[in-house]
Amino acid sequence: MVRILRRLRGAATFRELGPGLVTGAADDDPSGIATYSQAGAQFGYGLLWTTVITYPLMTAVQLVSARIGRVTGHGLAQNMAQVLPRPLVFGLVCLLFVANTINIGADLAAMGAAAELVVGWGGQLFTVAFALLSLGLQLFVPYVRYARFLKWLTLVLLSYVAVVLVVNIDWPRALTAIVVPRFEASREALMMIVAVFGTTISPYLFFWQSSQEVEEIRNHAGAQPLLEAPRQAPRELHRIRVDTFFGMAVSNLVALAIMLSAAATLHAAGRTDIRTSAEAAEALRPVAGEFAFALFSLGIVGTGLLAVPVLAGSAAYAFGESRGWKCGLENKPWEAVGFYAVIGAATLLGLGIGFSPMPPLRALFWSAVINGIVAVPIMAAMMWVASRRDRMGRFRASPAVLTLGWTATAVMGIAVVAMALAG
Repeated sequence: MVRILRRLRGAATFRELGPGLVTGAADDDPSGIATYSQAGAQFGYGLLWTTVITYPLMTAVQLVSARIGRVTGHGLAQNMAQVLPRPLVFGLVCLLFVANTINIGADLAAMGAAAELVVGWGGQLFTVAFALLSLGLQLFVPYVRYARFLKWLTLVLLSYVAVVLVVNIDWPRALTAIVVPRFEASREALMMIVAVFGTTISPYLFFWQSSQEVEEIRNHAGAQPLLEAPRQAPRELHRIRVDTFFGMAVSNLVALAIMLSAAATLHAAGRTDIRTSAEAAEALRPVAGEFAFALFSLGIVGTGLLAVPVLAGSAAYAFGESRGWKCGLENKPWEAVGFYAVIGAATLLGLGIGFSPMPPLRALFWSAVINGIVAVPIMAAMMWVASRRDRMGRFRASPAVLTLGWTATAVMGIAVVAMALAG
C-alpha cells in the first residue's frame, strides 16, 4: 500500500512538471553541450563550481518569468512593452531572433553530425530531416499533445547521467572542485566562465517559460490569470515553484554531468580542444568506450529535438507579442500566420546558417555575445515588472527572488563586459 501511494505521489508530481522542466532541459542544447564539454576537456574538474552558482541565479530568473506570465496572462514581451519604450523592445526582440537563429543553425548541424557518427553516413541529410521534423511538429501537432511530447523527451537527458556512471571519475577531487571555487587566472579561463554563464542563463528561456504559462491558462478549463482569479494562486504558484526548481536542477545537473564526463575522459587523455558537441562524442569513443559514445550521441540528437522548437518558438512569442499579433501554439498555422511565419523563418534560416561556410565555433561565439547583450536589459525589465504593484498586484515577487534576480542581472552584465574586454 505504501509503495502504491509513493507511485501515485510520484505520478502527481510529474504531472505538475511542464514549462519549467521543458525550459530547463532545452537549456542543455547541443550548443550548450559543446560549451560544457569544452569546459571539462580544457580545465578538468576546475570549473565544476560554476554549476553551483548558476542554479540559484537561473532559478530566480525563471521563477520571475513564469510568475509574470501566470499572474498577468500575458507573455514577457507584452509586459516589457508596458515598462520600456516599444522601439527598444522591438530592437531587443530582433537581436533575440538573430541569436536564436544562429543557435538553431549550430544545433541542427550538431544533430546531423552526431547522427552521422552513429550510422556512418548522411550528416547533411539528417540535418535537413531534423529541421523539417521540428518544424512539422510545431505546425501540425496540437499544442497539448506537442507539450506532452516535449515533456517526455526531457528523459533523453538521462543519457548524460548514464555516461557519468560508466566512466572513471576521481570523486574526491570532483566533489572538492564543486564546493571550492578555484580556477587559473587566465584569459581562457575567464572566457570559459563567461561562456558557461551565458549558455546557462539565456534570454530565449525567459520568453519561452513565460509564454508557456500563458498557454497553460488558455488550454485548461477554468484557468485564469491570477490577477483575475486570486483563489487559484496557492495551487498555481506552488506548481510553478516545483516545476521551476526541478527543471533548473535538471539543467544544472546535466551540465555538471557533461563537465564531469569530459574532465574524467577527454582532459585526462590530453584531448583539451573540443569545438563542437559532435567532436566531444567522437573523442569519447576511444577513451570511454562505445557505450558512452552512443549515449552521448543520443543525447545530442534528443536535446536538439527539444531545444530547436523552444528556440524558434521563443523568438515567435517575443516577436508576436511585441507587435500585438495573435500568438500561441494552440492556434492553427492559418489562425496565427505571423507567429508561425517567425517559427518557420527562424528554423529555415538556421538551417541555412548550418550549411554556410561560417565556422560553427565563430557562429556560437557571436550568438553568445548577442545573447549576453540582450539578456541584461531584458532581465532588468523582468525584475522591474515583477516588483511593480500596478503590473503584478498582490503577487509581486518576493524580496529573496528579486535579490537573486538582480544579482543574476549584475552577473550577466559583468560577463558581457568581461567578454568584450577579453575578446
